Amino acid sequence: MTAPRITPGGRAETGTLARVVAGISGRVAGTAPPNLFLTMARHRRLFRGWLRFAGRLMPGGTLPRRQTELVILRVAHVRQCRYEFDHHVRLGARAGVTAEDVERVREGPGAPGWSPRERALLAAADVLLECRDLDDATWSALRAQLDERATIEFLLLVGHYDMLAGFITTLRIQPDRPRS
Repeated sequence: MTAPRITPGGRAETGTLARVVAGISGRVAGTAPPNLFLTMARHRRLFRGWLRFAGRLMPGGTLPRRQTELVILRVAHVRQCRYEFDHHVRLGARAGVTAEDVERVREGPGAPGWSPRERALLAAADVLLECRDLDDATWSALRAQLDERATIEFLLLVGHYDMLAGFITTLRIQPDRPRS
């Protein structure tokens, strides 16, 4: 990874709200304030809007938290976004995602041990990331597991974390330091 293309901002560039939110997020994740937050917060208005939207997906979504984390990890893995992957390994552990689950996420939806619902979510995430659409068979498998509202949330979750992976990768956002 090369140097950041836009560096994380200090209080003068990001404002007090971003510093407080980043500090809390870092404590929850066991890191220093996340570089993602402090970079995005250089655009204060956009950061506040993103934070509200992102918070509705995770942790405030209606999908079970463990399943949300599995989907996020799969997106991060497929997009080769180490920052996002490592961050959600830490957060996922708090939601019941085990080290064995993390290894299976890397293997994909065909790995043994997934529940039918987890397999459908991970398979749909893979198809969305590859095709930006779902074929009828994948759609049917997903809808057999999720109601209408949960399906909408799932589609936005995959799209959102795909977008973040591109943002993080393009800006060369550096890994967060572990909390000392």
